Amino acid sequence: MMAYSEDHIALAAEYALGTLDADERAQVETMMSVDKDFTAMVQAWEHKLGVLNQMVGSVEPRPEVWDRIRTAVELSQPQASLVLPEAPPPPVASEVVEPAAAVASSNVLRLSTQARRWRNVATFMTAIAAALVAMIAVGIYQPDLLPDRIRPKPRTQVVEVKAPPAATPPSAQYVAVLQKEGGSPAFILTVDGATRNFTVRKVGASAEPGKSFELWLISDKLQRPRSLGVIGGGDFTTRPVLAAYDANVINAATYAVTIEQAGGSPDGNPHSAPVFAGKLIETVPPAAAAPSSSPAR
Repeated sequence: MMAYSEDHIALAAEYALGTLDADERAQVETMMSVDKDFTAMVQAWEHKLGVLNQMVGSVEPRPEVWDRIRTAVELSQPQASLVLPEAPPPPVASEVVEPAAAVASSNVLRLSTQARRWRNVATFMTAIAAALVAMIAVGIYQPDLLPDRIRPKPRTQVVEVKAPPAATPPSAQYVAVLQKEGGSPAFILTVDGATRNFTVRKVGASAEPGKSFELWLISDKLQRPRSLGVIGGGDFTTRPVLAAYDANVINAATYAVTIEQAGGSPDGNPHSAPVFAGKLIETVPPAAAAPSSSPAR
């Protein structure tokens, strides 16, 4: 494609805009008939500006606007015929313009025409941009004012609402007072019915030097006592070892404390008679299941 001046480019743009007068349009159409590259440039401008025009969307004027236009046309007076001015007489020698001045005047005229064309193009582009901004703003804040074919479609947003987790119902709680027969409590054993973790609280027992208290589970369903571990020196000892046993075994067993060597029994068997013992009793029952409501008839 051959290189075109800014004047040619502006001329092609104004032709696409439709702002040229009759002589200029005839000039462009003559150039298009003999220059395929110039024709392609005009078509490119028509495509660019046509796309912008389609984005704005057409607005049908109100009926009263057309009535005013018809009234104005009927009242307008016919124009007088165009009278061409007479050609001026040939200039005398003293009035001959210097060549340099004529060239400067021609340059000024060409630049003025070119500037006018580019101003027309810039004005049209600015108007299109302003219309687009206005259309976007209306589409966001007042979409009902837009024609149906360019009105944005409503968006459906799905919001997932998660119900809060149901509160865990309280589990059954069991307690055993470990003491000598007829004596004061030495330890209190508490068992959680859901987790089967147990806690031993030291109440009145004191370990002998070099000795340890060890807790045992004794059941007729087991062949021998099972160690539940050494009771620590603090006020509370918590362990999860009861989770390995069946609930019926846990609830019916006897819990006993023996005095063993420091650190507990070395072979998993008790080496002294129980000094404190007790059985579990239920202190807090499990949460009752909510009754299912039958449908009304």
